[in-house]
Amino acid sequence: MDVYEAVDSRRAVRAFSDKPVPKEILERVLAAATRAPSSGNLQPWHLYVVTGEPLAELKRRATARALAGDSGDEREYPMYPAGLASPYLDRFSAAAAQRYEALGIERDDPDRPRKIAALNSEAFGAPVVQFCYLDRTMGPGQWGGDAGMYLQTVMLLLRAEGLHSCPQVMWTMYRKTVGRTVGAGDGLVLFCGVAVGFEKTGVPRLRTGRAAVAETVRFVGA
Repeated sequence: MDVYEAVDSRRAVRAFSDKPVPKEILERVLAAATRAPSSGNLQPWHLYVVTGEPLAELKRRATARALAGDSGDEREYPMYPAGLASPYLDRFSAAAAQRYEALGIERDDPDRPRKIAALNSEAFGAPVVQFCYLDRTMGPGQWGGDAGMYLQTVMLLLRAEGLHSCPQVMWTMYRKTVGRTVGAGDGLVLFCGVAVGFEKTGVPRLRTGRAAVAETVRFVGA
């Protein structure tokens, strides 16, 4: 699979099979991902790869919190900026409606938030979840730049191995439960989780739309 195919076929999969992911594939992917760009070569990411019974127990605890209507732990950073306006709000709303309708959750369902949280806390059935943390001393460059580029590199390499993924900022809602599972110290902040696995067959494939290049790109001097 060349890089263009990996980029085009990467999407947030929300239906995974229970087929185990060989550890050697994960090790190969994560070893290659160390070459991701990193300003100043800080390599600020701390990754915890959770599988098997520890993941099953984490899912049980997080799902129990979701189904109980638990609003989650106090956020350490906002998932989205306050006062999100057009065109960003338009894109967000359209994608959210499409995404959860495909999962059988209607937009006007009064129980929609709880159902969404429960689906997420199960990691959509993925047999592997990678939790990315950063040191609290790190700033926006390491968060959005280094960690973002690292995780994108990981997800593209997973595609090259025939695997899919789904980044989940939702796990920050249950950061204390996650922290107890992986043993992350107080000096680390949970950035997100990434569900990993083989896509479940027989499930409709959802691809959210993207803005046209002309909306987001300007060529200057050419």
